[in-house]
Amino acid sequence: MVINCPYCGPRSSQEFRYRGDATRQRPDTTVATAEEVADHLYLRDNPCGEHREHWFHAMGCRSWLVVVRDTLTHAIASVAPARTAAVADSRAETVA
Repeated sequence: MVINCPYCGPRSSQEFRYRGDATRQRPDTTVATAEEVADHLYLRDNPCGEHREHWFHAMGCRSWLVVVRDTLTHAIASVAPARTAAVADSRAETVA
């Protein structure tokens, strides 16, 4: 699988480290139950199809990226710096 790093260009996925789901939101621990916090820490979905994921370019520019990847075919739809993706998500939440 090849990931097109926005800074380094196309690179083998072996240069990257998978971190996990980029859609998960940390619960507010001041109001969340112990069960909700435990679920966040230990339970993971195993989605089929297109999914947003965090990847770290460990053997390159050392940037965090958000990769939209099909978990069945491994086809990559988009790659963006995590900071850019986070800003776009926060703007979308403000408008909604």
